[in-house]
Amino acid sequence: MNEIKYAVFPVAGLGTRFLPATKIVPKEMFPIADKPLIAYAVEEAYSAGIKQMIFITNSKKQSIESYFNSTCEMEPGFNRTKSNNTVDLLNSITPSDMNCIFVNQEHPLGLGHAVLCAREYIGDNSFAVLLCDDFLVSHPSVTKQMVEQYKNYQTSILAVRNVDIEDTKKYGIVDSDDLDNQVIDIKKIVEKPNPKDAPSTLSVTGRYIFTPEIFDEISKLHAGVGEEIQLTDAIASMIKMNTVLAYRYNGKCYDCGSKLGYMQAIVEMGLNDREVSDSFSKWLKSKNKSS
Repeated sequence: MNEIKYAVFPVAGLGTRFLPATKIVPKEMFPIADKPLIAYAVEEAYSAGIKQMIFITNSKKQSIESYFNSTCEMEPGFNRTKSNNTVDLLNSITPSDMNCIFVNQEHPLGLGHAVLCAREYIGDNSFAVLLCDDFLVSHPSVTKQMVEQYKNYQTSILAVRNVDIEDTKKYGIVDSDDLDNQVIDIKKIVEKPNPKDAPSTLSVTGRYIFTPEIFDEISKLHAGVGEEIQLTDAIASMIKMNTVLAYRYNGKCYDCGSKLGYMQAIVEMGLNDREVSDSFSKWLKSKNKSS
C-alpha cells in the first residue's frame, strides 16, 4: 500500500493582505500564542506519521528555514542547569526523525506551480499538501483523519467544510450527487463562484492528499488569471479521469489569510492555553460586559 510519507507546504506567497507587517515577517511566521502558523501545520503533518517535510519557499523567507533548522543557535546562551526545559522545547521543533527540504520557487506562479516544484523529491508517491493559512483545530488532526481515509480509498482526497452561501465566492466549491455524506465523490470543482452560481456550499479547505497523477495534470496547464498556474484547474482535470474524493472533516477552521480569521485563531488558542485560558476568558467576558 502506498503510504503518505511526504507533506508539501507552499510558503512562497507574498502575503500582501498583511502588509506592511509581511514586508519583514513572512505571514507563515506570524505567531498564534507561542508558535508560528507554519509550526502548527508541520505538527499536524507529523501527527499523521509524515516525516518528510517539503517547503516551497523563496529567498525572502529565510526565517522559515531558520526556524526549522535542527541546530539550536540560542542554546549556547542558556545555562544548561537552569534551562533544560527551554533547550528541549527548542530542539523539539524538528524531531530527530523529521527531514526538512527547502525548495526555492523563483517566481510566484501560483499554487499549482508550487506543488509541481516538489515533484523531483516525491516521485511516484502520493503526498499531502497543507496550506498554513487555514488554521485547523481538531483531535485527531485533519491530516491524520485524511491519511486514514486514504488508507481506505487510495485516491486523491480534498478536505471540505460548509460555508455560508455568500462566502462561496472566496473558495473552491465542490459539486457531487452525494453532498450529505462524509466522504463524497466529487463531480466537479468550481473556483470562487458567484453565490448564485455555486453548485453547493462545500468549500475546499487547505488540506489535500494527492496521488502522483496531479503532477502530470499541473504540467499540462498554462498560466491563467494573474499569470498563475491554478491547482484547482489541475484537480478539475483529474476529476474527469479519476476518482477524487472530498472529506468532510471533523474540526474547526480559521482563515488566517484574513485579519478576522487570524484574530479568531488567536482567541481560540488563548481559550485553550493551559497557562492563560482562565485569565484570558475572564478578560474576554469583561470586555463583552463593557462593550
